Amino acid sequence: MANGSGPVSALWTEINRCGQNGDFTRALKAVNKILHENKDDVTALLCKIVCLIQNGGFKEALNVINTHTKSLNSDMIGFEKAYCEYRLNRVESALKTIQAIPEQTDKLKELYGQVLYRLERYDECRAVYKDLIRNSQDDYEEERKTNLSAVLAAQSMWDNTAPEDLDLPESSYELCYNAACCLIGQGQFSQALTQLQKAEELCRKSLAEDSDVMEEDIEAELAIIHSQMAYVMQLQGRTDEALQLYNQVIKLKPSDVGLLAVTANNIITVNKDQNVFDSKKKVKLTNAEGVEHKLANKQLQAIELNKALLAMYTNQAEQCNKLASNLQSQYPGHPKPVLVQVAQLCREKQHNKAIELLQRFADQYPENASRIKLTMAQLYLTQGHVTKACDILKSIEEFEYKLGMVSALVTLYTHEEDIDSAIDVFSQAIQYYRSKQPGSAAHLSLVREAANYKLKHGRKKEATSDLEQLWNQNKKDIHTLAQLISAYSLVDQEKAKALSKQLPSPDSMSLNVDVDELEKSHGATNIRKKATKVIGEIQPKEQGPDIKKKKKKKKGKLPKNCDPKSTPDPERWLPMRERSYYRGRKKGKKKEQVGRGTQGTTSGASAELDASKTASSPPTSPQPGLGTSTNTAPPRQQKPAAPAAARKKAPQKKKKGGKGGW
Repeated sequence: MANGSGPVSALWTEINRCGQNGDFTRALKAVNKILHENKDDVTALLCKIVCLIQNGGFKEALNVINTHTKSLNSDMIGFEKAYCEYRLNRVESALKTIQAIPEQTDKLKELYGQVLYRLERYDECRAVYKDLIRNSQDDYEEERKTNLSAVLAAQSMWDNTAPEDLDLPESSYELCYNAACCLIGQGQFSQALTQLQKAEELCRKSLAEDSDVMEEDIEAELAIIHSQMAYVMQLQGRTDEALQLYNQVIKLKPSDVGLLAVTANNIITVNKDQNVFDSKKKVKLTNAEGVEHKLANKQLQAIELNKALLAMYTNQAEQCNKLASNLQSQYPGHPKPVLVQVAQLCREKQHNKAIELLQRFADQYPENASRIKLTMAQLYLTQGHVTKACDILKSIEEFEYKLGMVSALVTLYTHEEDIDSAIDVFSQAIQYYRSKQPGSAAHLSLVREAANYKLKHGRKKEATSDLEQLWNQNKKDIHTLAQLISAYSLVDQEKAKALSKQLPSPDSMSLNVDVDELEKSHGATNIRKKATKVIGEIQPKEQGPDIKKKKKKKKGKLPKNCDPKSTPDPERWLPMRERSYYRGRKKGKKKEQVGRGTQGTTSGASAELDASKTASSPPTSPQPGLGTSTNTAPPRQQKPAAPAAARKKAPQKKKKGGKGGW
């Protein structure tokens, strides 16, 4: 023992020196030598756990803690165990470990707040950080305020709750960034963009003071701010600017896989069903290892949903259904995965299956069935089942008496010429608002629209009650009173006469308007001219027979090459066939001049040269009673000479009947 005391003491000295220098790898080697001599040395075990944690060996440190549970109790090593579990993404186990520790120190509360934040239990997390800020006094107050502002931003973004005004400063770019996220959650995009620009300036200023920080490091730190700025621009409809910033962040290749996944997902949403090849490349960034531990549940859900939609746009039906089914199993009761499946079925023209799927979901999760039923109604309308669509819309209790729903139902029933059902929809909505919000703008608007609808469709007797209700609300409404009198004039004339007495007199309704000046105004279309006054008496003209003034005829223009001295043809207005000197066309005159023989011959010439048609030609056989000659032969025919310039002329085509064309 005396021989080993010297080396052990030297090892502890070396461990102490390495701990002060931050050389935990060398310190770990010295600790292992000590544990080799005494494996149950508690101090050495604690030192080994700290060295492993500092070197990132969280799994090895946790194994050491679990192996030596007898030597290391929870009070002694509870924080280190919870921290290792937290870093290994075993958040639920870390929470149980923290809650089992009786003494809650400040550092344990810090870790407790981080665990609650990862579990998205924001209300408890906010209470922990508020308690830390109130009861602690050290140099980490700004970091705690930053964490508290992150909790408020998460509540605003994911829980849709208005953040509590804790009067947090905006002295650092992290605080400005979190304040911008709060504004985004409230829908104040312009203010959020201004806050992000301020955060960018503060980040550049704070990092520029450090001479060791390069420009690439500054751009990498600004990547999350630029990605959030692009998101705000996308929400504002400035998609081109947003896409440029998103691609700028992707090119930097930041080490934060969560930032890369969110940026790639947002690029996919900008592309939609266009540029699907780029979207396929970007979707690989969302599948990086560790993404699920960096993002909130709603972010992960949005990414998986966009993957399913991308599969649908690229006609990968099986992949789309698989992703949507996985989403539905992870988030039961959420309508979006079902809607994706329905969209895929509609692309395949399977509308009946789509309606059955929607109906099953609505029956299984009635509390989340509002959007599902709206989709069912839309599908029924596309198939022409208007009545079924109306029944579905009326079954949505959440929207039953909304003005938009009333308008849609009335329009659909009117299309089906079911006026009674449309009036019944009006009556139920008016009764609801009369009991819940009497005299409100929505109530009076419904009453007026119901009255106008009944008047339009000839239900004047039913419209009188609505008009009376409106007039009782405002006795000075002359327009409503006039409508009421008009309705009663066809139903109850005595009532109409009694009400007409309440109309204001014409004198009280007249406006102090100078009609003459109004007609002379610039906008008047017809201007009435006053008759000019003539001084003196006008002598009456002598009465005589009325002489009509003849209008001067304008001389017509003569055609070209017209001789005015020549007598015009008196029959020039008649068609050519009806004129006295028309002799008709000489048909076939030209055809007779063209022969059917050798080219260039004519029919007249061929007839003259045909010996058989010549009267003076001798017969080929001797006549009876005359002497025969043994040396007699028919005359030899000569071929006519061809003309010097013979031309072959194509026969003219006859014009067919009809208008235009041959």
